[in-house]
Amino acid sequence: MNAQLFEVCLRIGDDALISAQRLAEWSAAAPELEEDIALSNIALDQLGVARLMLSYAGEVEGAGRDEDALAYLRDDPEFRNCLLVELPNAGPAAGPHAPIDFGVTMARLLFVSTYQLLLYQSLLDSSDERLRDIAAKARKESAYHVDHATQWTIRLGDGTEESARRMAEGLDWCWRFVPELFEVDDTMQAAIDAGIAPDPREFEDEYRSAIAAVLAEAQLEAPADQRPILGGRRGHHSEHLGHLLAPMQFLPRTYPDATW
Repeated sequence: MNAQLFEVCLRIGDDALISAQRLAEWSAAAPELEEDIALSNIALDQLGVARLMLSYAGEVEGAGRDEDALAYLRDDPEFRNCLLVELPNAGPAAGPHAPIDFGVTMARLLFVSTYQLLLYQSLLDSSDERLRDIAAKARKESAYHVDHATQWTIRLGDGTEESARRMAEGLDWCWRFVPELFEVDDTMQAAIDAGIAPDPREFEDEYRSAIAAVLAEAQLEAPADQRPILGGRRGHHSEHLGHLLAPMQFLPRTYPDATW
């Protein structure tokens, strides 16, 4: 097994899978019908990337695990997604009865999709042909995700006093998790050295400039830098991931031999 390639596929695939689950929570709950459909479509795009990446991860691992086994039969410490994508839509008010917050969702979508677009563009130079092919498809969808999040950020930030406040709070809450996107640990460094993955630090300045441009147009202040919160890439997750995985994995774990 190529351990570096397996890890890269898991990190990208898990980011997309958990992001899809969070976005799917807006089905039948978005502020308008068109947005309900739009967020469901973005969730499906993310799920598509997750399937491609986790399928490839299973092939690379060579242990007989397919995309379903990797999605449904791993416990949360085995997931390699960044903490940002597992944040609940309710933001810091997360709890069993907390209402989901559109500002938090749009802030997270802006931060995640901008990162994914730059990552997929950089993956076009990967030494791995399969990764290049997946990235070529995924970047087209990510460009739409970035545009969608951008338009909503501007609309909310340059809207009413209430919409601007909630958008700003969502940005501030999510910002502390952004540094993890550009963290390079020993495993990622090995993948970079092998030419499998790009060094995310090389497009961090472009990322920050892109975010700053959106916030300026939205007439929103850039969030202040805070102590970064890390750990997701090493399987150290918040309690929120476990709560997300429980309903997602319930059926296949209850009936492991079922076929559909």
